[in-house]
Amino acid sequence: MKIDYIIVGLGLAGLAFAEELVNAKKSFLVFEDDSQTSSLVAGGVYNPVILKRFTPVWNAKEQLEIALPFYESLELKFNQKFDEKFQTKKAFKSIEEQNNWFAALDKPNLAAYLEPKIDTKKYDGILGDVGFGNVKETGRIDTKKLVEIYRNFLQKAHKIRFEKFDYSQIVFQESTITYQDINAQKIVFCEGFGMKQNPFFNQLPLNEAKGELITIHAPELNIDFLLKSTLFVLPLGNDLYKVGATFNWKDKTSTPSEEGKNELIEKLQKVLTIPYEIAEQTAGIRPTVKDRRPLVGVHSKYKQLAILNGLGTRGVMIAPTVAKQLFHHLEHQEKLDAEIDINRFSL
Repeated sequence: MKIDYIIVGLGLAGLAFAEELVNAKKSFLVFEDDSQTSSLVAGGVYNPVILKRFTPVWNAKEQLEIALPFYESLELKFNQKFDEKFQTKKAFKSIEEQNNWFAALDKPNLAAYLEPKIDTKKYDGILGDVGFGNVKETGRIDTKKLVEIYRNFLQKAHKIRFEKFDYSQIVFQESTITYQDINAQKIVFCEGFGMKQNPFFNQLPLNEAKGELITIHAPELNIDFLLKSTLFVLPLGNDLYKVGATFNWKDKTSTPSEEGKNELIEKLQKVLTIPYEIAEQTAGIRPTVKDRRPLVGVHSKYKQLAILNGLGTRGVMIAPTVAKQLFHHLEHQEKLDAEIDINRFSL
């Protein structure tokens, strides 16, 4: 079988790159072994503002200009709803935090997303005595639904194999590679935390942050916005709310833990005053990088190998942009942004 690309991993990064190939009419095959679950369990929220510090997300405007039409095109393609737009309300903890909000309004790259008037309304069941700040242009991509539908789409087109990729079976030719029965121009690795097992790229500084979320059933909580406080509370419909998330730098498993659940319950006590039941708990490993920028680029020795990784907590915003950059870099030799290029690290 002769194809243009092999993609290893079909989370958000692999999906976004696969869609670039589909639109360019390039042939490809995906390998997916379900070893990484971060895209499947992610909250999927996009928000151009870091609410902990009231600072702009890196390249937020440019990313959203690519990401939102990308997800809209997938909605049209599959006749499904993936993007749910809503307002985000930041619960202030103090007057000082309110003042920081007003200071942020003076920054041109933040003013477009922050409402200047403090929301002083009381919301049943929510602790918010100091008021709320309203953030615009936020929403949620249903990443689990999107990835599952995209996998089915590839399966019907015979473009995906559900098996573990074996690095030792790569045979390098002058400008191509062979792998099992396949001859391909390039391999793009989109493995998330699985990169740690990849002998070609595991020297890159990828950190692993386990994140856990719970879904609660709370009939007395009636909100249609994302609440951001010490954690986020995201409405899913039918009185269900996704709550998260934890950061654990020691536990490298994707198994939900009692420790993670207790941490979320403890934080939730400072946010909600109404009863709830835990309906589900999920966990995944976020692939993060010390400088909080993705890992994108080509291997220094094996030019047939490329990587698309390290999307961190904002994968829904970043994935379409970096996938497009990598595609144009590989196909048209367009230069990658220095901030995402793996050449910033020695390999």
